[in-house]
Amino acid sequence: MMKRWLPYPRLAALVLIAWLLMNQSLAPGQILLGVLLALIGTQLLVRLQPPPGFARRVQTMAVLFVRVLLDIIRSNIAVASIILSRRAAMNRTAGFVHIQLTSRHPYVLTTLACIITATPGTIWVDYESTSGVLTIHVLDLIDEETWIRTITQRYESLLREIFE
Repeated sequence: MMKRWLPYPRLAALVLIAWLLMNQSLAPGQILLGVLLALIGTQLLVRLQPPPGFARRVQTMAVLFVRVLLDIIRSNIAVASIILSRRAAMNRTAGFVHIQLTSRHPYVLTTLACIITATPGTIWVDYESTSGVLTIHVLDLIDEETWIRTITQRYESLLREIFE
């Protein structure tokens, strides 16, 4: 009975905590809204029928987290220099990069989409599920091969270790 009303109790607790932190309030109304949001959200997740799975290799997750964090910091600096420097802004070449991914695992693809989109100067544009080709847009495209290596070797390989 409890599993029917609360199929993902840890996720519901995280949603409630996030709601209360975002609103910076422990008022009864905010707690009630957070509980309702958590219950409705987990019920909607059940209807999406996510594939079962869990992350393995905590050490690999830590390595990936540090890599992503450093890449986001480095990208923030690079994008800021492009924006603030007139010469750099005029000399930049934006473009699309097509990357052949080996993984089709939904958690790998979802996490990779979050990483790419969270990194300033890049955005996930398209993924062709039949061919496994990912298309990203890069604000300052200097070397396409570097981007392909970055996505496949720096991120996808670690994500495959974690989720597959």
